[in-house]
Order: sequence, then C-alpha cells, then structure tokens
Amino acid sequence: MKRTNVIIFLAVLLSGQLTAQDWAQLAEFRNENLSLDEKVTKEGRVVFFGNSITIGWLQTMPSFFEGKPYINRGIGGQTTPQMLVRFRQDVIDLKPRVVVILAGTNDIAGNTGPMTLQETLDNLISMTELARANGIAVVLCSVLPASDYPWRPGLRPDIKIPELNTMIKEYTEQAGVVYLDYFSAMVNENKGLDPDLAHDGVHPTRKGYEMMAPLAESAIEQALRQSE
Repeated sequence: MKRTNVIIFLAVLLSGQLTAQDWAQLAEFRNENLSLDEKVTKEGRVVFFGNSITIGWLQTMPSFFEGKPYINRGIGGQTTPQMLVRFRQDVIDLKPRVVVILAGTNDIAGNTGPMTLQETLDNLISMTELARANGIAVVLCSVLPASDYPWRPGLRPDIKIPELNTMIKEYTEQAGVVYLDYFSAMVNENKGLDPDLAHDGVHPTRKGYEMMAPLAESAIEQALRQSE
C-alpha cells in the first residue's frame, strides 16, 4: 500500500468514517440485551427469534408481548446464516426456557445469496442443537405461506416453502422438538396468504398475528411440558 493511501486510510479511521461490517447485525439488540434483567423476568422467559415476521408481531400486535416474559429478537430481512451467527448473543445468553424459531423464507428469497433448502434446514438444526445443549427447549415453526415475493418475484416459494416445511417437520419428529405449524392454518388455495392475513402476501396483518398467537402459546406450553 502506498504511503499516501496509508495516510488516507488512517485519516478516515480516526475520523470515525470507517465502520466495521456487522453482517449478522449483532449491534441491533446489544444494548437491549445488556439491560434485559431490569425489564423482563428470567422466570419462564421465551425468546421469539426470527426475521421481519417476528419483529413485525411486536410492532403490529404489541399486546401479545405485554405483561409476559416474551422477548422479541426478530430482525427484518435476515436469513438463517445470519441468525445462526447471532444465536448465542440474542438467545443463549438471555437464558430463556424456550426459543421459538421462525425462519427460512428469506433464504428462499435469496436475501444473502442463493441457498438450498437443505442448507436452511442445516442452520435450523444447528440452532436447535445449540439451544438444547444450553438447556433451552425449542419450538421450530413452519415457514408462513407465500405464493410469491413482491421484492423478488418468480422464485416459486409456493413450491419451495411446503418442501422446506416437510423437511422441518420430519426433523422435529426425529429430534423430539415441538413443530409449530402456522402454514396449515393460514394457507390459501394458491399456497399463499389471503390479503386480510398479509397485506403484501408475506408479512402478517393484525388478523394474521391474531391467528398465530394461540398456536404459538400452545406450542410454548407443549415445549415447557416436555422440558420438565
């Protein structure tokens, strides 16, 4: 590297204009995690871990989380490799009794590059194994229906999502963890979501989350019973 380039690099670094890459968005909940003990009791903690569908639940239907030991750790647009990187910080270190993992649709959409369904499942398996090794019960969710992605049309999620869900369900049966089947309860004849459940065909409306809520609570209760 030339002397002038070194000087420019150091000047940018010292001025604070050069920032480290945070591919997994570890900074998103770093401060909240540090102050969590003051806000959410450790007893019966449940972490909802996922992407925009998870964080959208907190934004669209905050009443579901109020007065409960529920912690939302969803980040919009994330894929399972990103979630795996932040799993220790945003799940294990919070010491929940249960983690509810909802992920995979952004893998199919190729948000961080092309992925196979097996690669997505492998990441979900790794998260499950990490959780169980740390005494955390696991709820693995089906991917929600989507007939297409508005931001990346033509990727056939109507075909790939059911295939991935079959793989997830088979794994949960082998591993003895809880499978939360949102898909069957919400899917329409086009293998997608009706407008009243998701305004853009992907992200749930309040009515969509109202449909999901009792399914999630039932799955959490089942996971707690299995962990006793």
